Amino acid sequence: MPNYIYTAKTLNGENKTGIESAKDVHQLFQNLKAEGLVLVKIDVEGQEKKNFFISAVPSFRVSLSDKIMMTRNLWIMVSTGLSIVRSFSLLANQTKNTKLKKALLSIKEEVNKGENFSNALGKHPDIFSNLFCSMVKVGEESGTLEEALEILSLQMGKEHELKAKIQQAMMYPLMIMLTMLGIGVVIMTFVFPQLTGFFKSLNADLPWYTKIMIGMGNFISQKWYFVILIVILFILIFIATIKTKIGRRILDTVLLKIPILSSLIKKKNSAVLIRCLSSLMSSGVPLVRSLEITSGTVGNIYFKEALDEAGEKVKKGEKLSGALKNHEKLFPFGVIEIMEVGEETGKSAVILKKLAEFYEEEVMNTAENLSSIIEPLLILVLGGGVAFFAFSIIEPMYSILGAI
Repeated sequence: MPNYIYTAKTLNGENKTGIESAKDVHQLFQNLKAEGLVLVKIDVEGQEKKNFFISAVPSFRVSLSDKIMMTRNLWIMVSTGLSIVRSFSLLANQTKNTKLKKALLSIKEEVNKGENFSNALGKHPDIFSNLFCSMVKVGEESGTLEEALEILSLQMGKEHELKAKIQQAMMYPLMIMLTMLGIGVVIMTFVFPQLTGFFKSLNADLPWYTKIMIGMGNFISQKWYFVILIVILFILIFIATIKTKIGRRILDTVLLKIPILSSLIKKKNSAVLIRCLSSLMSSGVPLVRSLEITSGTVGNIYFKEALDEAGEKVKKGEKLSGALKNHEKLFPFGVIEIMEVGEETGKSAVILKKLAEFYEEEVMNTAENLSSIIEPLLILVLGGGVAFFAFSIIEPMYSILGAI
């Protein structure tokens, strides 16, 4: 088990530091909670310097890890009987994130003036999602705020874990592709222009692909600033396009057609969807409202449309499993059937939670194996690229030697 170096506060505001072994951050939270401590800062032993430099960089956005830390600490404070106003004062003092600090102080003032906690959170939609606000509202109204915050902290922790695994899996292929692109640019910019004079002096008849490589190399070396501008414009246009409904649909369609990524995307969206539904339903949120909120949490437009359509059917009295039948190709095998079992037994929230845990495990396993699956394909692509560049240089030389 890793050793965590932590800084915590007592409920009286006193600082306490220490080192403790724990299976993960969640277990450390539980251990400190039992001692009446609220976690302020955490480092893994041996990574203190790295974390120091990361924390020294000013933050202009609120990351998921910031939200998780805040939610877990709020859960601990509420469970000890601390008032919301006092809790948010402590949370604002703890956070290093400027944007989150301002939001927490604003929420504290709103609650202090008599505003509902959930309404105060809703005034910061860029930080607190519809899911977050809805579960807090249900917790407020039913007197189960502590349980709602616990569920939220677990939900966000699972979401963070999934994202981290997928990002880690995609890092290796991305680095290979960037390396290949960099090698290609270097060869075209520095190698091909050097050979141009040699080929011209021998009046060599160059193949069309060699001429293209030489032309591109000359263009990049002479108009490099124009190339950078084109790349930046392309990235901006791509980002703007995928933010439109048509662009998002095209991208999601393409991703669902790619054999290796399709399975990962379906499992990931299913895991997020099921976990979100499970959290909302176990907190007492009505099914129709749960579907509306969950629709905003999934990333793929086809899953959003499936949930929106299911919500309309559920309003008319249809069961969720039946409402999703038309979209069963989107979901991994067995998801809708297990939902149906949950509805028949009256234990939908419990079964959905177990199903979410299963598919989260599946996503992590798929993500871990992704590099080993993609690696042979990347080697083929990289080898093909190197062979193309080599052939573009060697073939004209053989032609010249044959003519001599």
